[in-house]
Amino acid sequence: MLARDVEARFAALDAFLIEHQGLWRPRPFTHLHLPWETQHPELAQWLRQRSLADAENSHNRPHDLPAPAPFPQLAAQALQLGAVDKLPTQALAPARHRLNVDVPGRKWQQIEAFGAVLNFAQKPTHWLDWCAGKGHLGRRLLHADQQLTCLEYDPALIAAGQALSDHHGLPASHRLQDVMADVTISPEHTPVALHACGDLHVRLLQLASAAGCKQLALAPCCYNRIDADSYQPLSGAGRASPLKLSVDDLGLPLSETVTAGNRVRQQRDTSMARRLGFDQLQRHVRGLDEYLPTPSLPASWLGKPFAEYCRELASLKGLSAGDQDWAALEAHGWRRLAQVRNLELLRGLFRRPLEMWLVLDRALFLVEQGYKVEIGSFCEPALTPRNVMVLAERD
Repeated sequence: MLARDVEARFAALDAFLIEHQGLWRPRPFTHLHLPWETQHPELAQWLRQRSLADAENSHNRPHDLPAPAPFPQLAAQALQLGAVDKLPTQALAPARHRLNVDVPGRKWQQIEAFGAVLNFAQKPTHWLDWCAGKGHLGRRLLHADQQLTCLEYDPALIAAGQALSDHHGLPASHRLQDVMADVTISPEHTPVALHACGDLHVRLLQLASAAGCKQLALAPCCYNRIDADSYQPLSGAGRASPLKLSVDDLGLPLSETVTAGNRVRQQRDTSMARRLGFDQLQRHVRGLDEYLPTPSLPASWLGKPFAEYCRELASLKGLSAGDQDWAALEAHGWRRLAQVRNLELLRGLFRRPLEMWLVLDRALFLVEQGYKVEIGSFCEPALTPRNVMVLAERD
């Protein structure tokens, strides 16, 4: 997507998300009955009668569901508005011998894909790897007659990264840096960030554009990792929009999972089913038909008997669980989990449109700062669902 298309697409996404916010804002996990179910009873009933396995099979492709109206119409609109072209690629020079040692396979594939779409008009002279970790991305991009600076907050990662760069004899400097504090960025830097979270990548856009960097590349991630209570739009169009996003809303694009193994999925399902069983209990004990937020719990809690789990969680919230039919309550949690997961499929249609709204807000900000901007995917979603990239260049 080129800059001239960005404004029109943003306006269309904005209208779509505002019109249908009653469908994607309410979370089935916290509502026994969703407000939209009254308007669309046939769709609600169709989703509620499906199994947990049905939901799991549809999670990554909700658009394909043969669900009652208005689901197919919304799915078609969401696919159209969320679509991005694949960025053009160029062959990367082969990586130095054993450069990928210590990099998980999927991460290395993401790095390779990221590097293959960096078709800048001017050859970079000094890469700036933002929130670099051990600097694997920067090292892969580094070629002869170029320098590399890696900024990272974790001293252990800096030490490990510098050791790797020194081992390969590379002109790389790994610096301890809180990027939310004072950071010096120079015009000759070409900043790159692969999956820097929320405020961290927003900070990069602001500082790099103010410093006069000629080019930058960013694959955003974790839009909900912000210090503010709600989203602060970057662009004029974003600020003018009536769409106001909470931190909860910003988590919607991240709800897609493609990499979890069976053990992780089973842990996740058990945790959610238990929380939903406890939700039924707390509504009864409090005499209040409303969701009660509960703290994150260590995985070890899943090893407790269900009754003990509920009693201890109730105690944490200042409640007395009393005597219950624990088997019935646990079974209720699993039944409700199947309903929650299937009702979530409607929200799932809006994952990519909301993500694209957020990405285009960043792109429009860069256009306002004088950049020519290109947006597209740099890899397949199976490699990472966060596969959208922003490339920006100034003449």
